[in-house]
Amino acid sequence: MATTNDLKNGITLNLDGNLWTVVEFQHVKPGKGGAFVRTKLKNVMTGKVVDRTFNAGVKVDVANVDKREMQYLYREGEDFVFMDTQDYDQPRVPAGTVGDSANYLLEEQMVTVAFNDGVPLYVDLPAAVELTVSATEPGLQGDRSTGGTKPAKLETGAEVLVPLFISTGEKVRVDTRTGQYLGRA
Repeated sequence: MATTNDLKNGITLNLDGNLWTVVEFQHVKPGKGGAFVRTKLKNVMTGKVVDRTFNAGVKVDVANVDKREMQYLYREGEDFVFMDTQDYDQPRVPAGTVGDSANYLLEEQMVTVAFNDGVPLYVDLPAAVELTVSATEPGLQGDRSTGGTKPAKLETGAEVLVPLFISTGEKVRVDTRTGQYLGRA
């Protein structure tokens, strides 16, 4: 247990049976009345962001979130198998927990997996990954580096829009948060 005076960005709280991460907080001491803490909380499971106000000094339940650097090994059915590089433990993470990150996961890639009491909460990828274009339409004569885009299928199965000059077999950098093309690798 901690009080609202101990809040800081990134700390995870257990409120009403859900896990919430503090995105931002502000201690407010008005001229009249008692002090309070205004927070912006993000639900760990759904990603929903809410504003919540606490009276100063109120006790809040801090959740124990263990973030571990892991290597993605393979997919087995609906589960993704990762390996902890410290103790070689191989936890299975359900596809629902991995979510859209699966579009950018390559075997042997290093990621951060967050756990709460042994239950995987989410998989955090690097901001950008390098992937090979497995299929795209050929560029036409006269296509330039500035101008239009075309769809390209990546080696993981994800589709992104790339400039017209990109061809099959090239490596491209993709933003894992937005799914946008960043440039050639």
